[in-house]
Amino acid sequence: MPIPDQGLLVELLALATEAAGGRHHLAAVQLPISLVMMMSIVQALDGRGPLPAAAGAGLRVMASAPLHGGELTGMVDQELADLIRPGLTPAQACVLAVASCPGVMNVLLAASGTSHWREAADAVAQPSLTAAKLREITGVLASA
Repeated sequence: MPIPDQGLLVELLALATEAAGGRHHLAAVQLPISLVMMMSIVQALDGRGPLPAAAGAGLRVMASAPLHGGELTGMVDQELADLIRPGLTPAQACVLAVASCPGVMNVLLAASGTSHWREAADAVAQPSLTAAKLREITGVLASA
């Protein structure tokens, strides 16, 4: 699924406004954001792209697919998880990276059991990663 750019968000808001007869009633937008689909993270760190555009339009941004459909848990090793935040599991590190992305207010995910929910809750309860740390992570992944 392609990552929506700022222009598509502007178009969405224009269509919603037109359909509502003058003022849209959108409150949130859901976007796929993960370390696999990290363009939104990179753009947000530079103050561009769909995340700052959505926030600027007063929309709540909900990140979906932070584990890229579960694929990231097998792709991220403990070394990368420790780069993100020492002591976290690979799944927790991926969720924390997405939750730390500028403009993201909620992270949507599915879990197969109570232990996975606790693990995700523990990840989002962590202090957010800094912009510098997110840049380091995306830089390492871009060079891989």
